[in-house]
Amino acid sequence: MKPDMNQTLPPIKDIKPMAEIPDHSLWLYWGVVILGIAILALALFFLVRWILAHRHVNRAKEYLEALHRVDWHDPKRAAYTITKYGRLLATDDRRKELFSQLLPLLERYKYRKEVGPVDEETRRRFELYRQVCDESV
Repeated sequence: MKPDMNQTLPPIKDIKPMAEIPDHSLWLYWGVVILGIAILALALFFLVRWILAHRHVNRAKEYLEALHRVDWHDPKRAAYTITKYGRLLATDDRRKELFSQLLPLLERYKYRKEVGPVDEETRRRFELYRQVCDESV
């Protein structure tokens, strides 16, 4: 049976309004992005910490810098400082020989309550030793 063209169609019944579906995709997207950034920041933090912990410091340069800062106004402290860092820098034959020549000159300024000013011979030997260390470090 064909409807007549003149007749109007009956109204449609039982059409319900659209159901609202919860959409959390935007929150999930930003949560994943923030979590990824946090993981990358944490990995970067541990990488930088590991690099700083395992970097090799040139201790010879630190010792040489300590020898450059020797204060001759306090001969006793200067003698102890030169002995300490000079021994650590004496690694090859030439420096060992120069340090063994310098050590008896420094002994005069150690182990005593009162010491006089440093003589020229000790200063010259120390300068020679420091120049040799400068060349090799």
